[in-house]
Amino acid sequence: ILLIACPCALGIATPTAILAGVGKGAEYGVLLRGGEYVENARRLTTVVFDKTGTLTKGEPSVTDVIAFNGYKENEVLEFAAVAEKGSEHPLAEAVIKAAKRDGLNIPDAESFEAIPGHGVKASFRGHVIHLGNQSLMKKNEIPIEGSIEPNLTILEERGKTAMLLAVDGEIAGIVAAMDTPKDNASEAIEQLRNMGLEVVMLTGDNERTAKAIAKQLGIGAVIAN
Repeated sequence: ILLIACPCALGIATPTAILAGVGKGAEYGVLLRGGEYVENARRLTTVVFDKTGTLTKGEPSVTDVIAFNGYKENEVLEFAAVAEKGSEHPLAEAVIKAAKRDGLNIPDAESFEAIPGHGVKASFRGHVIHLGNQSLMKKNEIPIEGSIEPNLTILEERGKTAMLLAVDGEIAGIVAAMDTPKDNASEAIEQLRNMGLEVVMLTGDNERTAKAIAKQLGIGAVIAN
């Protein structure tokens, strides 16, 4: 019987391999806080992804501007751009780009407030502007009436993120933007599912848009809003 014990080599090789793996992951944008988390990964059952900028490219562009209650489309886009000028969200960048593309002037708002999970609020030339989702409108008791809801439904079912614009407590229009899935997102999700992991998409976006994107990626579990 031959017994061989080499604890020193094992003690050196294991942490070295783990640190090399952590370093290699960082090169690909996968950040691991340490070896403990690499070892714990084998016990994972579920992977939860954010949508914008993670599963999608994070480069949305404005596709639709719809005006209501006597406003013109360029006025809707201008108010939206003014409200979004102080925001760093990808959707804000899309609105600003669209306004500049149409040659609109985008002055600074007098005040700006980001409302996480809902949208933004700004004041401009004596007007109060709200731009965001339906929850933001309900929170501020701004009614969504007439043809507004059907337009929202159509846009969202097409996978677009529809932002409601309200000026002085009245819906002025809808600005819709669309983001596209990353080229390798579907492949990555399929690989995770083949490993026996459940994949979930968690997003602040509305449910219809979230489900439309999830369907493209092959994700069955979606938590939206």
